[in-house]
Amino acid sequence: MARQQKIVVSHNSVARSLFSSSARTSFLRFVLAALWIVLLCVTPPAQSQTQTVPEMVDVDLSAGVHPFPHFWERMFGSGRAILSLRESYRRDLHDVKQITGFDFVRFHAIFHDEVGLYSENAHGAPVYNFSYADQIYDGLVQNGVHPFVELSFMPQQLAAAEIFQSFWYKPIIAPPKDWSKWGDLISHFSQHLVDRYGIDEVSQWYFEVWNEPNLDFWAGDPKEQTYYQLYDVAAKAIKAVNPRLRVGGPATAQAAWVDRFIQHVTENKIPADFVSTHVYGNDSAENVLGVTESVPRTQMVCRAARKVHDQVAASPQPNLPIIWSEYNASYKNEPDVTDSTFMGPWLADTIRQCDGLTQMMAYWTFSDVFEEQGVVKEPFYGGFGLLAERSLPKPAFNAFKLLHYLGSERIPVDSNDAIVTRRIDGSLVIALWNLFLPEEHGHAKQVSLSIRGLTGSHHAVISRVDDTHGSLLNAYEAMGRPQSPTLAEIERLREAAQLGSPETQDVEGGQLMITLPPQGLAVIEIQ
Repeated sequence: MARQQKIVVSHNSVARSLFSSSARTSFLRFVLAALWIVLLCVTPPAQSQTQTVPEMVDVDLSAGVHPFPHFWERMFGSGRAILSLRESYRRDLHDVKQITGFDFVRFHAIFHDEVGLYSENAHGAPVYNFSYADQIYDGLVQNGVHPFVELSFMPQQLAAAEIFQSFWYKPIIAPPKDWSKWGDLISHFSQHLVDRYGIDEVSQWYFEVWNEPNLDFWAGDPKEQTYYQLYDVAAKAIKAVNPRLRVGGPATAQAAWVDRFIQHVTENKIPADFVSTHVYGNDSAENVLGVTESVPRTQMVCRAARKVHDQVAASPQPNLPIIWSEYNASYKNEPDVTDSTFMGPWLADTIRQCDGLTQMMAYWTFSDVFEEQGVVKEPFYGGFGLLAERSLPKPAFNAFKLLHYLGSERIPVDSNDAIVTRRIDGSLVIALWNLFLPEEHGHAKQVSLSIRGLTGSHHAVISRVDDTHGSLLNAYEAMGRPQSPTLAEIERLREAAQLGSPETQDVEGGQLMITLPPQGLAVIEIQ
């Protein structure tokens, strides 16, 4: 647009020179007029709404494939432990389980005093009450989901000081006043879970020590060394209950400490069955990667994944599983990001880039039943969940639903905007997208898909998520963005969020043309 404005100014300058002096000769007037006409003819028109030259995506079915486990949908984060007792939480858990088949859920604060698990009697002896904890974990197991147990935060009567983190529910982040009591808490807790659910079940769980100790979730001083003490005591206690139980850390933000954590547990012979850390698309490159360059949110998550993958590979324990126990495009409440259609292509592109770098990634979060900043004030405030208040599906929910269709083998393709997979039954599933940063003004594009090795006639089923497919945002805007939608409005929004019937298209000789709007995601199934 700036280039067009500059050309318009030069046209006006030519016009002024043409008529400013009567002393100009006719010949000069003729030359200037001709020049003006030429400039008008070469001025580029306003940008077309659709890219006119199709993007070519060439697929060779004879190319070698590699396994494609669905690492992006095996685990989700959620609001703190006590929220899992709510009907709305369990309804959302069920809905996301239906579209992804996910295996694990992670949340903070199982040791928060609102769960009532730990207290001390008048003589200072620990008292354990597993009533709410049992209901919390029963609800997960009965829904076919394993807990990814985050061991946090410090019970008030065990804390060395009342140091609170700023979340609305005020978790205590202090070290324990007595390290042996911390170990006893972990021992009793782990043993109770094994006694209740059986070792065959609980050995499938993960136990992760604390949450983001490198930030304001841990008040140990110095942070890293006191965290290792916290970890060591907990890990030894868990393994003493049963060596089949899995424990790991450091559960850091910004991909921090992983290499030093592995060095610590190796040198001190401390058990560690996995490493875990977190990253968000809007984390700073300096904090995550140690560089001053500007890394867009479309690349940050997987550049961090590459960093940690390489650190583990070069470590004394190169085969340790890597689990990203939190990730998303934003750690802030940004409606134009986490509530928007941007999340469909962003998620697909993240899967493309992170394939092979991790065993599991936990999208933060599956639901906006979530109170870190307090009670939800409006349905679409940039919450992290796939489902907004009242279980309203966001575009991200439908993106996960479509990307679940992808197969178990990935076929290489020379494109940054495509994933090509094959299912066990031999059918092809292809994801295509048109990704722009939220602040960019994108344009539609055509994609020409050429599949070598696909002969004869085939039937393609095309499902989409974009502004007019699987998104309730236009309907919400048309309502005037009510802060508290009525029950009738909620039903209308839920209807607007449905994907609707997919398109069908014949594929002749492996050729298929498709148009993608800005921030559009399409998943194509070819039987």
